[in-house]
Amino acid sequence: MLQQIASFLMDVVAGFFVYLLLARFLFQWLRVPFRNALGEFIIAATNWMVVPARRAIPSFAGLDLASLLLAWLLQAALLYALDMIGGRDFGAAPGTAAGILAGLALLDLARFTIYVLVFALIVQAVLSWVSPHAPVAPLFDALTRPFLRPLRRVVPPLANVDLSPLLLIILLQVLLIPLAYLRALVAGAF
Repeated sequence: MLQQIASFLMDVVAGFFVYLLLARFLFQWLRVPFRNALGEFIIAATNWMVVPARRAIPSFAGLDLASLLLAWLLQAALLYALDMIGGRDFGAAPGTAAGILAGLALLDLARFTIYVLVFALIVQAVLSWVSPHAPVAPLFDALTRPFLRPLRRVVPPLANVDLSPLLLIILLQVLLIPLAYLRALVAGAF
């Protein structure tokens, strides 16, 4: 029971910071403005990790590699800690285990990115119906616009209803299926 509680708490705390670091990376990559309540929260909650890491990890081509690398390392450390709590022994092949955990963490970041995008699409759709002029509406629009733009060229509005967010959610859900299969395959290598 204590093992399950510890695993749950570690997953919640580490997962919270992994999502924040990933959101920080996505915001900068997609040029989403940080001048809003959510952006300021992300900056305030992650600066203590990102600012020192940027001294050693420079950005590349406008990408915040420090945030992305920290999210990846934190997810890998979480997976390692959860396996240790679960009683897994890495003594036989620590190098192989480290490679597998690094791969699993990378696959998890890909899944989490899809989850963030699906969440943004759902919030954007709800806001467009309930409160299209909400202060956070431009934030979600900036986050989803680069992914919706190609679909909007292919799928025209139907009776003034934009179906491209629904199509993107379906495509993202389809993308999650091979990611889950690949993750299970990599995890099975343990």
